[in-house]
Amino acid sequence: MTHLSRTSHPRPSRPEIIVQFGGGNFMRAFADWAIQEMNEMLDFGAGVLVVKPTERAGRDLITEQDGLFTLYLTGIVNGQPLRTHQVVDCIQRQINPYEAFEEYLQAAHHPDLSVILSNTTESGIVYDPACRFEDAPQESFPGKLTRLLWERFDHVGGNLDKGVVVIPCELIERNGEALKAHVLRHATDWELPGAFHTWVNQACEFCNTLVDRIVPGYPKDREEEICAELGYQDELIVEGELFHLWVIEGSEKAKQTFPAHKAGLNVVFTDDLDAYRERKVRVLNGAHTSMVPVGYLAGVKTVREAVEDPEIGAFIQEYLFEEVVPLLSGDTAELQSYATDILNRFLNPFLQHFLSSIALNSLSKFETRVLPTLTRFYEVRQEIAPRAAFAMAALIQFYEGSFEGKTTPVQDDPARVAWLQDLWKQVNKEEIPLEELVDKVLANGEIWGRDLRNINGLVFVVTTYLEGIHKNGIRATLTLLPGGSRR
Repeated sequence: MTHLSRTSHPRPSRPEIIVQFGGGNFMRAFADWAIQEMNEMLDFGAGVLVVKPTERAGRDLITEQDGLFTLYLTGIVNGQPLRTHQVVDCIQRQINPYEAFEEYLQAAHHPDLSVILSNTTESGIVYDPACRFEDAPQESFPGKLTRLLWERFDHVGGNLDKGVVVIPCELIERNGEALKAHVLRHATDWELPGAFHTWVNQACEFCNTLVDRIVPGYPKDREEEICAELGYQDELIVEGELFHLWVIEGSEKAKQTFPAHKAGLNVVFTDDLDAYRERKVRVLNGAHTSMVPVGYLAGVKTVREAVEDPEIGAFIQEYLFEEVVPLLSGDTAELQSYATDILNRFLNPFLQHFLSSIALNSLSKFETRVLPTLTRFYEVRQEIAPRAAFAMAALIQFYEGSFEGKTTPVQDDPARVAWLQDLWKQVNKEEIPLEELVDKVLANGEIWGRDLRNINGLVFVVTTYLEGIHKNGIRATLTLLPGGSRR
């Protein structure tokens, strides 16, 4: 069977006017798909240059497949299941700046470079003071971006008409503003001239965004079946749902530079995305992040199985309808309908969305997606949100690295993982009690952005749930929650 490549599937050569940091499943199934639609519907003519944002080892499948991949989109339309697939061909190539730094900088020289996209996960938009201008490359994403923008500025002689629109897709609050702040801070630390600051502020636009599409990723369990259906081998197959939403807080210039709305896509340009963001991050992403440790430790493997499971499904529904939705701003009936729609999307019969694939960087995801619900609940009711606290306890257990004799798929910053697992070793050697582990974890401001011990009663509640999970398992401990007798 032939492999997907330009030999088997010729693709047009397009100018690399878009630089994209990250070529993972989500970006290919969301951003690159949108660009493909724009190319086909609007004759947008955009080629994408993918930049590897980290120095992770492994095969460069994007290069091996000449940037080509097959995308399956599935869902329910007019009450009927629909499953479509297409070859996406907008990616021209991928660059690894750790191996080809000068080639990476050359991307800034393209005369028509106009858009920079990114998805480096929630932990990607961080300021690293260790990054230096002379690094080749800088370790952090903001550091790499600052160096690339300097290269652009220098190459175009500070021409204000040669700036770029930066559209980050990381799920952090005000992502564009945060990224711009880090870029300008690097520029200051590196003593770059004031003219560069002016160019970044006046020629470049950093858009705050919100993205929404469930993308389970590579269908490994059905790989042979799908490749037989396609008639070629594709190691970058990605599956996603038909539903999509991209909210971009940007100017008219950004709208014209990246005219996705003209291609009939569900892309909304707005001057205020806060309401969109709060609803989506708290409900959809919050449900995902809270169900990962709870469902996985209970032996559930996929999102659909978690929602269908009588006990885990009840936990998710009660979390959404009793802790999240009541404290969101907006019309209650509309929010309840939105949460119901999210649960129905989770039940998409075509998608195998593995909890393990959502587990990446769960600590920063919890801080962004679930912690706001927990803290808001306490502010309004002066009580601990029981299911949010239960999810936190399950997350701490998940990070031990094993549970009931099985390895848990912990994927996070190595230093954070080592720190947490060292605490677990002390617990297992009976050097410290579980309560002390919880106390230390909740006190870690680097993880949570604050000392969570200031939430009165949280250490006690999380410890109670963690002791139950550690000794008796998830399902038995779920009965401690309000309404637990119904399970």
